[in-house]
Amino acid sequence: MTRIACHQLAPVIGDLAGNRARALAAIDAAAEAGADVVVLPELVTSGYVFDGADEARPLAEPADGPTLRGWAELAAAHDLVIAGGFPELGDDGTLYNSAALVDASGVRALYRKVHLWDREPECFVAGREQPPVIETPHGRIGLMVCYDLQFPEWVRAAALAGAELLCVPTNWPAEPTPAGEHPMDVLRAMVAAATNRIAIAACDRCGPERGVEWVSGSLIAGPDGWLLAGPPEPVPTLLLADVDLAGARDKALGPRNDALADRRPDLYAEVAGRT
Repeated sequence: MTRIACHQLAPVIGDLAGNRARALAAIDAAAEAGADVVVLPELVTSGYVFDGADEARPLAEPADGPTLRGWAELAAAHDLVIAGGFPELGDDGTLYNSAALVDASGVRALYRKVHLWDREPECFVAGREQPPVIETPHGRIGLMVCYDLQFPEWVRAAALAGAELLCVPTNWPAEPTPAGEHPMDVLRAMVAAATNRIAIAACDRCGPERGVEWVSGSLIAGPDGWLLAGPPEPVPTLLLADVDLAGARDKALGPRNDALADRRPDLYAEVAGRT
């Protein structure tokens, strides 16, 4: 069993030092609870609702910067895999909404968000690489960011690459939800897990920021799609779930069907290529 943690936090926009400290404390708390994999929110070091690139740039850093070095130190100390989001400053000065997968050896994977939401293109350049899937001591882990999860092709790409667990740092803006229903973002994550027979750990944020409220929909779903933890109340919260990731290797839907083997990609090309 792999113990997965999502630590929902309330980043403060512009408070780089404070946000780094909150993230490190969240990782320590998850480690004390026995976690093997820790997921943090999107842009956890900076906040989200920027006025534009000029505000985001001073909060960005390269992949070998102090934030990820600090995560790697804790990963080594606690034998963890850590996934979280940060504003990345590329070698050529380009800004990306990025996430990293870090373990005791350092940064194992860097992912630049491909599907940018709302005003994000005013700050960030979209990535162009598929979600990485990395073999770790705690399973085969894939990585993407927030809005990426809404694109079935993107989650399927990670599943086809062998992901057993998909980590998704996210900032889901709140939308009206009928009484008694899960928010649509939570439902999408559950369906994506069930459709691809993989576990999904999506870590959302909380705390209002410049008039924006958030779903606070952090969750851990098993390969059958059902929730093992979350969503919590809209406050900082540590979610934990023990997941048998071996279940994600079995794509059988019964004695005669298989979630991946039953695909007909020869018939999908036209649909996937339409604009």
